[in-house]
Amino acid sequence: MTVPQHGPSTPAPWGTTQVSSNPADIVVKADVLIVGGGMAGAWAAATAARTGASVVLADKGYCGTSGVTATAGPGHWWVPPDPPEARPEAIRARANAGLGLCDPDWMARVIALTWEALPTLAGYYEFPRDASNIVQYRGLRGPEYMRALRRLIADLGVSILDQSPVLELLQRPDGSIGGACGVRRQHGNALYRVESGATMLATGGTSFMSHLLGSRTNTGDGYLMAAEAGAELSGMEFTAAYTVAPQHSTMTRSMSYAFATYYDTDGHEIAPAGPDQIRLLARELLRGPVFCSLHRMPQDIRDHLPTISPNLMLPFARWNIDPFNDRFEVTLHNDGTIRGTGGVRVVGDDCATSVPGLFVAGDVATRELVAGATSGGGAQNSAWALSSGHWAARGAVDFARSRDRRSMPLTPVGQAGLRPLGTARTSDVGAIVQAVKDEMHPLDRNLFRSGEKLRRSQQRLDSAWKEIRHFSGAAAANPLPAREAAALVASARWSLAAALARDESRGLHQREDRPGTSAGFDRRIVVSGLDAIRTGFEDEVHPSTRMELAE
Repeated sequence: MTVPQHGPSTPAPWGTTQVSSNPADIVVKADVLIVGGGMAGAWAAATAARTGASVVLADKGYCGTSGVTATAGPGHWWVPPDPPEARPEAIRARANAGLGLCDPDWMARVIALTWEALPTLAGYYEFPRDASNIVQYRGLRGPEYMRALRRLIADLGVSILDQSPVLELLQRPDGSIGGACGVRRQHGNALYRVESGATMLATGGTSFMSHLLGSRTNTGDGYLMAAEAGAELSGMEFTAAYTVAPQHSTMTRSMSYAFATYYDTDGHEIAPAGPDQIRLLARELLRGPVFCSLHRMPQDIRDHLPTISPNLMLPFARWNIDPFNDRFEVTLHNDGTIRGTGGVRVVGDDCATSVPGLFVAGDVATRELVAGATSGGGAQNSAWALSSGHWAARGAVDFARSRDRRSMPLTPVGQAGLRPLGTARTSDVGAIVQAVKDEMHPLDRNLFRSGEKLRRSQQRLDSAWKEIRHFSGAAAANPLPAREAAALVASARWSLAAALARDESRGLHQREDRPGTSAGFDRRIVVSGLDAIRTGFEDEVHPSTRMELAE
């Protein structure tokens, strides 16, 4: 199979969705293409469709079940407008926790839009009521939440392409993005193409193929596609986010471990609760096994666990363990940019990137604006996914309607894993993925960082990148694994480059050779480039305004 070089295509009226009758040769034309069908992508699809735009949503898996939200019990940053001081106080508290990298104006927008938009899901999602019969919106059940969002966007007329991973973006001669190409898994990996007025990435972050529950499809695809088109990334140094899980399990449900007591092999209590608990646990894990008990969890929380985290107890049931009375062994899984904060740089209030026609939402976008240098996981992440989905969708619709570009030719911009650099050669894609895991998972490399360790990891992954750059995935029966490997290596290299550039310790980024926080780094670090990676402070290297299209 070869990847076609697309030339000019037959114009179709914006506002309609055209689908070829031949599933092996699908061409779709629409106003807006949304890549990714998790929480951010689904909210974006609903927002765009409600404007009257034609919308195509392409998901690597099945929209409604793929991604981390569908396996979780997501809360939302839910702050009422009354009393009047509630929201300013919440913003101040979060800004202090973000260690100088948050933006209070963005935080205020997120809080306001979440309060306004989340209740609109009523009729598709049954929000619970408290003892006073007051509807509660803050916490949702992930599986039902995503099922509700899928039903909503289907009713709004969104064209959903399930099992249709996108491989690369399509770019016009003026530099704007006009769609994407991908493969249809359930049709023999046949190629398909979506030609759109604007494109939005909602592909999620990446845990670098750790065992974070629900993250298997999150391989950094959106980061790679955006960078190939010329976009930058920000906050990629904040990827050392680790979550507790039972050993030999993917069940990373952090809420329950707020009540955990940890023990070493001799039964001594270790790692008291506090901001350094994960690092204390990590040091103990480097010495030997660590065990846990949830006996401190209040009974009312235990009673509500089937509603809050319906899958939490499944591993314990299989192992015949009572976590409230028995001690069980635990480990730490790397959450990368899913519970970290890094992602594609946002340059406008509408979540535009520096590439015209390309917008981002959810975990594929940087969350420094609301999370700063600390974890974006939990309530802020969910509120950001909802809000950025709305803003990116509106921006994409406005861009699609701003100028008629149907006559412009489209050129695919995918490189690593698709089109070899120089002489093509066979590569062991599995070994390349393992190389990423070997650098980004170990606690003594990624959590306990130093300049020397980072440089050694960088050298090893530079070699892996060179190998995948010479691999021709276009000739494979299924080009997706090579493309995912390329995205994983690229994401890891950006993370390491940003970590070296931030010559201090701040939030999730802790360097043992630079233990202090420096006021000179109260700025965001931006990375860009593929073969040669560039780093710099956002306010010095990259303008805050987006690139303008030439008339």
